[in-house]
Amino acid sequence: MNVARIILSILFISCMVWLWYPYFSQVDIIADEQTQTIAKPDYTAIELKQTAYNEQGKISHKVTAVKMELYQQLGFTFFEKPIFTLYNEQQTWRINADEATLYDDRQLVLEGNVKALNLADNAMIDSITADSINVDIKLLTMQSEQPVVITGPNLKITGKGLEADLKTEVIKLINHTRTLYYDQ
Repeated sequence: MNVARIILSILFISCMVWLWYPYFSQVDIIADEQTQTIAKPDYTAIELKQTAYNEQGKISHKVTAVKMELYQQLGFTFFEKPIFTLYNEQQTWRINADEATLYDDRQLVLEGNVKALNLADNAMIDSITADSINVDIKLLTMQSEQPVVITGPNLKITGKGLEADLKTEVIKLINHTRTLYYDQ
């Protein structure tokens, strides 16, 4: 009787393992699906250095980045630690951030420790800092809805929101908070 119970128990356990096996292996399939990324880049560049030209053959902008990923079907390019240099006939601006996304080779969204430096000598504004700035590379405009700090040789302006036209050199704060003037 003991041998019959042992054989019956082994048979019962074998059937249960056989029936429940698909449920145990399904956990592995779900885990694999969760680790897959939504999209893979079509092209990845490390230590990118790129120069773009306008229709007249003049330098439009330069970009350097620690890493660049191009998602062609999704229509954007992602940059890690980018530095964009925008050229204009009057002024040149260097904008760096922790990360940036470029849409349609025109709209640039910079995020994380964004700093725009005016490279022109004797300019009224030296730099603009914010957490996020949107730049239209073709029109040379900047826009932000975040708190911004604008510094110049003898001033510091803080506010929230910014609209800037880099061609006409007009910068407008949406919500001005404070201005400090310094004597030299």
